[in-house]
Amino acid sequence: MPIIKSAKKAARQADKRTAHNEQIKKDIKAAVKAFKAKPSKTTLAKAQSEYDKAVKKDLLKKNTAARHKAKLHAIAKSAKVKLA
Repeated sequence: MPIIKSAKKAARQADKRTAHNEQIKKDIKAAVKAFKAKPSKTTLAKAQSEYDKAVKKDLLKKNTAARHKAKLHAIAKSAKVKLA
């Protein structure tokens, strides 16, 4: 346990950030699961949006998100979802 006041604050901040990051990851997993269950244009957009939010918050690297989004796009294409 931290003793110094600044260390206590840093521990509180770390807990808060961890909880926030876990929520973002849960949102991504839920959106991807919904897309894989029922591929459609709207569920694809939602999943891609969640990945973009994670990149914006520096939770995922840009290329990692791009790779996952490309995989989703391939799934949509194989499911014959009209994209444009």
